[in-house]
Amino acid sequence: MGIFDTIKSAIPQSAMEVFVRTTDVASYMPGRVRLYSRQLVNNAALEAQVQAHLGALAEIEHVDTNIATGSILITYDPERLRANAELRRVEDYMRTHARRKAS
Repeated sequence: MGIFDTIKSAIPQSAMEVFVRTTDVASYMPGRVRLYSRQLVNNAALEAQVQAHLGALAEIEHVDTNIATGSILITYDPERLRANAELRRVEDYMRTHARRKAS
């Protein structure tokens, strides 16, 4: 991997990646990830946006948000999600940045 490949892999390639990088990836296991977002705390408008955007993705099975804690729980079928290159890249980021990981 050359220097340009390294730089390119460090730059978010989509709005989804930018959003995920502003969250704390609390836990990851294939098919289930929990994020925390300070911006989501007591922010019903952002909660609606997160629900609408993530809920519209066919690869995601369920999104559960909690504005009291800023928690976002996402469940998905790993094989289906990984068929989408953009979402596979987001999942790779979450896997490598999670505080708790399960295989």
